[in-house]
Amino acid sequence: MKLTAYEQERERQIAKNKELLEQLGITEQVSTFTTRSETPPTKSGSGKPAVKRVKREREDSELAPRRQSQRLRKEEIDPNESPSQKKRRLADAEEKRKKEEEERLEAEERARRQRQPRHEDLDIPTLMPDSEDYEIQELTNTLKSVAEGSIPRQLPVAEPYVFSNTDEEKAEVAALKKRLKNMKIASVNKITSDRIYSSAYHPDKSKDLIFFGDKHGRLLIWNALAPQEEVTDEDGQVIPQSSTGGGKSYKIEPHFPVSSKSSLSCIKFDSINSYNVFTSSYDSSIRRLPFDLKTGSSEEVFSMDEVLINSFDMPPTGNEIWASDELGGLSHIDLREEKGKARRWELSDKKTGCVSINPVKPHLLLVSSNNRTLKIWDSRNLTDMPLIEGSEDTPPTYDLGSVETYISENEGTRLADYPHNKSVTAGYWDPRGTRIVSTCYDDRLRYKRKTFSSFKPFCSVMHDCQTGRWVSMLKAQWSPNPDVYPHFTVGNMKHSLDIFSCKGELLARLQDPTVISAVQAVTCSHPGIVERAASGNASGKCILWAPASEA
Repeated sequence: MKLTAYEQERERQIAKNKELLEQLGITEQVSTFTTRSETPPTKSGSGKPAVKRVKREREDSELAPRRQSQRLRKEEIDPNESPSQKKRRLADAEEKRKKEEEERLEAEERARRQRQPRHEDLDIPTLMPDSEDYEIQELTNTLKSVAEGSIPRQLPVAEPYVFSNTDEEKAEVAALKKRLKNMKIASVNKITSDRIYSSAYHPDKSKDLIFFGDKHGRLLIWNALAPQEEVTDEDGQVIPQSSTGGGKSYKIEPHFPVSSKSSLSCIKFDSINSYNVFTSSYDSSIRRLPFDLKTGSSEEVFSMDEVLINSFDMPPTGNEIWASDELGGLSHIDLREEKGKARRWELSDKKTGCVSINPVKPHLLLVSSNNRTLKIWDSRNLTDMPLIEGSEDTPPTYDLGSVETYISENEGTRLADYPHNKSVTAGYWDPRGTRIVSTCYDDRLRYKRKTFSSFKPFCSVMHDCQTGRWVSMLKAQWSPNPDVYPHFTVGNMKHSLDIFSCKGELLARLQDPTVISAVQAVTCSHPGIVERAASGNASGKCILWAPASEA
């Protein structure tokens, strides 16, 4: 076949290089040059050299034990053995068989326990099985330094956030908008390889300590602005770090061993003592983790039998927990009592996805459900229902029929009810307990006031909430700070973090396409610093938003 001009020039260059290497006496390199006629055969139609597959010799340690037939495993028996030798041989064989059976049963039991929820107290090695000693020490020191600091408790304020005139309110909103629009990406870190399910921002002002929960049950503690360690290459040169920082993150497994059955659905800090963090999981339990990991351990405060807990909330007193679940139930846990004293009410025939406690009037419970309703319940009437017996693994449950009968006979138990067009994914009270924002799959954010006579929204904003299967549900989260104009954060399907006012005005849209290419579905904001927000996505990447001067 006739060579092209390029191939002819290539052949001449190869011949020239061969001749030069032979003159220099470098004969071992000559063999590496091949002409067209020497090119190895190619795979048919691929144009690529065929690769000779060489079987890799495996190490002995890589070889798993091979199964053998009973015939091959049969030991050789001495035909001249005496009766006593035969008896001893049979006894040894029986003892060996029993030992192997015991080992098999122990292995099966360990595997079974690993698939079950853990109800016992868990120490540091159990909580952080894959962490190095220095990481455990770092996290312990970080949490201990926060616990030793002074964080003033923010008491709920009963008065609504109002202004004497419209101009004053406009000025307040304009000032807040200016502060929020100055926020940029201050730190980025892919703290897990799994989807982010929940988040909470610790109130400490000396550190940006953000807690995230992922799909496989890990509690991820991110010290977002912690200085990065110096990393050097083989030549001792310092490798430049990312301009967006990254901070440091730590992984804890407070619930079920890493599994999709242990997704962390909700994270809350103790209302009284912010040095305790509570987490709920799809393993049907709620646990408490103290910041003092050296002397304390993770303990279970509530559990049910295979009922997924979707959300929970705590009143300002910090003594109680109200938890919603996938079967339409609402459970009450008094932390001053034994775990078996909890009670549960079936309030819906479908999932109750979210529960929120009014911070000023804790007896008012806001419950959102997949039955397309948002309801306000008076917890005092629920807890007044006659006591019933439960089992060791399941709290006493008032079924839906009993609850409906009780409501019909006791006016004031269900105070308000507003239907939505589709499933209500979340509804929350603002920090002053006067306003409500709800998210729904009908792509609307609804704003309501605490008026039981008319629970209709006073404002409704279009917002894409169709997250689908692979993105965590969008939930509008109020800023916990009661001293600023009420506003909340919510993810946007266009990869931004949106901040709205309590009256439906878009205050800021935080985004950066050069860094963010996924939906910031899970959001939270700092309880004491206005210009602080965090978000997480389905790939496990988390973002800290802060003023440009601190980015």
